[in-house]
Amino acid sequence: MTSPVSHPTPYPYVNEAVQLLLVNVRAVLNDNFVGLYLHGSLASGDFDPGHSDIDFLVVTARRIPSKQIPDLEAIHMRVRDSGLEWAKQLEGTYFSKRMLLRYQPSQRKIPYLNEGKFFLTEQGIDWIINRHILREKGIVVAGPPLGPMIAPVSSDEIRRAIVSGLLEYWPSKLDKRDWLEPPKHQPYIVVTCCRALYTLKHGTVESKPVSTRWALKALDKRWKPLIESAAAWHYGMPPGDIEETLKLMRYTLDEVEKYRR
Repeated sequence: MTSPVSHPTPYPYVNEAVQLLLVNVRAVLNDNFVGLYLHGSLASGDFDPGHSDIDFLVVTARRIPSKQIPDLEAIHMRVRDSGLEWAKQLEGTYFSKRMLLRYQPSQRKIPYLNEGKFFLTEQGIDWIINRHILREKGIVVAGPPLGPMIAPVSSDEIRRAIVSGLLEYWPSKLDKRDWLEPPKHQPYIVVTCCRALYTLKHGTVESKPVSTRWALKALDKRWKPLIESAAAWHYGMPPGDIEETLKLMRYTLDEVEKYRR
C-alpha cells in the first residue's frame, strides 16, 4: 500500500478534505485501490477558493464491482456531511488502470461525484483533456506516478476534443437562458470560451488566468467587460451578462466550426 502525501497542495483546508476522502475510499476499495490524484484548477495552477472545486481521480486496479457501488456512495455522503466545508467541493471520478490509459468512447458507466451527488455516468470527451492535465501536471495524493499510466495526448487530440465537446453540447443551449442563471454557470462558460479559443490557437491547455489574459488581448474589445467580470467572479456574487455570454458562445462555436472545416 502506498504512503499518502500529507500536504499535496498549499491549501490546508483542501488537504484536510482530501485526506478524509482518501481514508474512506481506501476503506471501501482495499486492495483494488491504486491511487488518488488531483487535477483541474489545483493541477493547472489557477485554484481560487472563491469559485474552484477539488477535482480528484481515483484509480483502481480493476473495474469496481457493482455490489460495491452502494458502499462508495455511502462514504461519499458521509464525507460530504462531515462538517468540513471543503468536503462539499469534492468532485471526482473513478477509472480502472485499463480505462485510464487512453480515451476510448464507451457506454460503460463509471462512478462520479458532482455537487454532492454520487452516480454512474459515461466518460465524456473532456476526458481527453483531463488525461493530458493529469499526465503533465496531476498531483499525487497517494499512489504511483501518473505518467506511465496515461498515454501521451497530442495537440490534435486536444483540439478535436474541444471541437467535439462544444459542438455536441452547446448548440442546443444557445436559445436558452435558464441553464446560465445559477450563479456559477455563467462565469464558468465565459472562461470556458476563453480556454477553448486559446486551445484552438495553441493546441494546448492553459490555466484560466492565462487563457483569460490572452483572450483580453486577442479577442475583440467588445468582450472585455464580460471576460473581466467572469475572471473576477467568486461565490456569493450574482452571474454576469447572460445575453452577452450567449453571444460569446455563438462566436466561439463559429470559430470551432472554422477549425472543423
